[in-house]
Amino acid sequence: MPGKIKSYFSRYKNLSGNVLALSLVSLLNDTSSEIIYPILPAFLAITLGATPFAIGLIEGFAETVSSLLKLFSGYLSDRFEKRKLLVFAGYSLSSLMRPLLAFVSTWQQVLVLRVTDRTGKGIRGAPRDALIADSIEPQRRGLAFGFHRAADHFGAVIGPLIAFALLYLWSENPSEPTANDYSRIFLIAAIPAILSVFVIAFLVKEQKHEPADAENVTPIKLSLKEFDGNFKRFLIVIALFTLSNSTDAFLLLRATQAGVAEYILPLLWVFLHISKVVFSLIGGDLSDRVGRKKMIFAGCWILYALVYVGFAFVSELWQIWTLFFIYGAYFGLTEGVEKALVADLVESEKRGTAFGFYNLAFGITVFPASLIFGALWTKFGAETAFLVSSGISILAAILLLSVKSKAKS
Repeated sequence: MPGKIKSYFSRYKNLSGNVLALSLVSLLNDTSSEIIYPILPAFLAITLGATPFAIGLIEGFAETVSSLLKLFSGYLSDRFEKRKLLVFAGYSLSSLMRPLLAFVSTWQQVLVLRVTDRTGKGIRGAPRDALIADSIEPQRRGLAFGFHRAADHFGAVIGPLIAFALLYLWSENPSEPTANDYSRIFLIAAIPAILSVFVIAFLVKEQKHEPADAENVTPIKLSLKEFDGNFKRFLIVIALFTLSNSTDAFLLLRATQAGVAEYILPLLWVFLHISKVVFSLIGGDLSDRVGRKKMIFAGCWILYALVYVGFAFVSELWQIWTLFFIYGAYFGLTEGVEKALVADLVESEKRGTAFGFYNLAFGITVFPASLIFGALWTKFGAETAFLVSSGISILAAILLLSVKSKAKS
């Protein structure tokens, strides 16, 4: 067994410098964002008086803006072959927004800052993913994206631990933090985000990619006509599945309903991301060997549907912890694999634009997903909202079977 474990991790030895550097960037940036994220729903609901609908509006709108911008940033990174500049700009913008949360007094102000923060994510996302795909061989894409997602989620382990420690050390009553407690934590969260920008500046290298026929190639257009029907079908399925995938803020809100104290939420978030780290390392590598589509269908989307059924009826603390662990497995087995599949379905010179359209498909429905979920929760209760989402994800998983997968250079 020790020999098998050593052999497994030896596959990560020869990952390129860009993959390693961008993984470190994601680790630092996610440490920053995840200091904030697990305590943000409670801050919004209890300190600022935001409703579930308002929380859905904030997170849904922010993610939609992010996804729409990824389309244009991905295209620009293909058109001008300048991926690093966009990655740098995106991370820099986000790092400037985080500390400003310390000075908000209404949920509408949080909306503005979250949208601007996610704007940075939109600028950097597709060029970063294309840069990772350009920096690794096709047969190891799953491994590279899995490693990157694992590093990202490891940052989400570190961040909530910092938030928990700060709440415990600074607050007179950790179970009921004050507005001042939250403000100091938001300021601390800016530090690792700023460090991530320096890593990009000094360690990430622009990766030139040569088209299959460099002499006859024409500049790519920002149009779906550049892609075949199979990739378009994949985008439709992604959009449908995302309609079931509302903001995770609702899961944290559900946890508080099941009896999880506010100051324990960061630890629950840590537990979730430990699961994500483990299954990201497993999922990406496994998809290189058994196929991306099989992984997404059976190991990911069906699992997601079952988890949401569980959240519909959860009532005990042990059930919450179990569901968060399984939900982490879904994420770990999905994120890197989906991105590797996008890279498989298109040529290298179109990859930034393809990741842009992939995120656009996500963005078209992520906003209505959170709004619909929040509205269903408010009007009919949490059980109905979770069950409707579960049903949509099962339908998307079935339609995924119509997509053909074939790796391209």
